[in-house]
Amino acid sequence: MGRVRSVLVRPWAIGVLVVAVTGAAFGLYWFQPWKLWQEETVHEALPEVAAPLAPPAASPSGQSAAPAPAGPVTLASGELISHEHTTSGTVKLVRLADGSRIVRLENLDTSNGPDLRVWLSDAEVKEGREGWHVFDDGAYVSLGKLKGNKGSQNYTVPADIDLSRYSSVSIWCDRFDVSFGAAELADA
Repeated sequence: MGRVRSVLVRPWAIGVLVVAVTGAAFGLYWFQPWKLWQEETVHEALPEVAAPLAPPAASPSGQSAAPAPAGPVTLASGELISHEHTTSGTVKLVRLADGSRIVRLENLDTSNGPDLRVWLSDAEVKEGREGWHVFDDGAYVSLGKLKGNKGSQNYTVPADIDLSRYSSVSIWCDRFDVSFGAAELADA
């Protein structure tokens, strides 16, 4: 007849196993490597807000002044450059007919990642590795989580933000404090 052999599990082996499983779970949560293979495409239209109805103002000569543009107006724009990840697309700062402002990403194409944000920043956009970490050094405003790593999307700029203080937009990974890509804004 066969003998049943008892296996003695040492307490240190259980400890090592618990640490390894906990470390693997934390690493998966922190790095979220599966996002590198997940694409999130978002196609939002440029908002068309009806202009407020107001009579045209009279000029000093008594004639009516030309009405303000009824549609969205691009105030500034720029092309995204790659930083930590290959990134391309156009960034536009747009004033809508009602006076509200948005940052619009058009034809965005970047990698997906954990905790990606859209930031307005006062940082200068620099090529290469020296541009990866500059956007949290000065003033910046988070406009929210990146809706998708591909497509065209809109981000509302809070009404109390003085746009003259900000000269760039970054796709920022808040988890690792690194820019995936950024654009310098130039007046339109």
